[in-house]
Amino acid sequence: MQDMPSLQGRRVVLGITGGIAAYKTPELVRRLRSGGAEVRVVLSRGGARFVTAEALAAVGADVADDAGHGMPHIDLARWADIVVIAPATAHLMARLAAGAADDLLTTVCLATEAPVCVAPAMNRAMWQNPATRANHAALLARGVLFVGPGEGLQACGESGPGRMSEPAEIAAFLERLWGEAGALRGLLAVVTAGATYEALDPARGFTNRSSGKMGYALAAALADEGASVVLVSGPTTLAAPPRVQRTMVISAIEMRDAVLAYRDTMRLFVGAAAVADYRPEAVSPRKLKKEADTLTVTFVRNPDILAEVARLAHPPFTVGFAAETEDLEAHARAKLEGKGVDLIVANPIGEAGVGFGEDRNRVILIDKDRTVAWADAPKTEIARGLVREIITRLRRNAPS
Repeated sequence: MQDMPSLQGRRVVLGITGGIAAYKTPELVRRLRSGGAEVRVVLSRGGARFVTAEALAAVGADVADDAGHGMPHIDLARWADIVVIAPATAHLMARLAAGAADDLLTTVCLATEAPVCVAPAMNRAMWQNPATRANHAALLARGVLFVGPGEGLQACGESGPGRMSEPAEIAAFLERLWGEAGALRGLLAVVTAGATYEALDPARGFTNRSSGKMGYALAAALADEGASVVLVSGPTTLAAPPRVQRTMVISAIEMRDAVLAYRDTMRLFVGAAAVADYRPEAVSPRKLKKEADTLTVTFVRNPDILAEVARLAHPPFTVGFAAETEDLEAHARAKLEGKGVDLIVANPIGEAGVGFGEDRNRVILIDKDRTVAWADAPKTEIARGLVREIITRLRRNAPS
């Protein structure tokens, strides 16, 4: 794998909609052009109320608008390496989610095969409204990229989430997408996260205390490096990370099926989920009543997702997790050798402040050649470090 170029020579279609944050867009154009990108602007009627075509042209943008001037939508759609919409109003997000093509910008978005990146800008209540949240989730599921929104004082005088990311942040996002942080660009990574839930009856089941925070942090870190990430998640309250395709499952069998749907295309598998080893042999169709003093439940083994992926005819680079209460390194190394995986990340459970449900973790990285212990740190930091380790190993194993 080689590092990708940054903004130099990249072709950016910038869509500007009718939010007050549109006044920031000449600065965004300036930053993109100073990085070497070509910029063509689609200025909506609403956007033209806040920034003029003349101001955008003055910083080097070629401007098209809804009045019929400029480039046809198909030409723009084919020309673009990416379509960036900044600011993106709640109304624009709703139209994108609905697949509307009722002006030049939405038509370009529907016609392009390039990535679409959205920088939301709206009042905090509008951003948190269930309709906007549903549109956000739908667009994420289709692969639309999001940068922001940030939090802070808004034009309406309120404070909260919904501020458009600053031009420097949007430009930096694109640089990460195409630059050195794009070391995994073009690689499909499948990550499992969270706990599975094994039903006993319609009301009860067996699970564990995994929050999914480690797996979600890893999915986000992989996406930051340009990977196409599928996150297969057990039940959790966590939001899907930006630029990550999330598939929600409940049981271990559902998780296995969701993972193996990518058996022929994934090049990296990270099994961070705390998958139940066993499930009840029989699930009662009715809620079990509290009648006897004891209850006997027969369990059967669940599929071993990690081992099954590692045994594929053409396995991806496979990373497993080992959560242990004792003999951490010994149990983790046995798991590495027994399942045939490339790397094991071992972490203790039961220690105060780290592991299940916590924001921090303490891990030991184990492969066939060495063991490296890391000090406890935030899970987001550990995720970034682990992704760097994965990149190093993939490069080492790549054909020369």
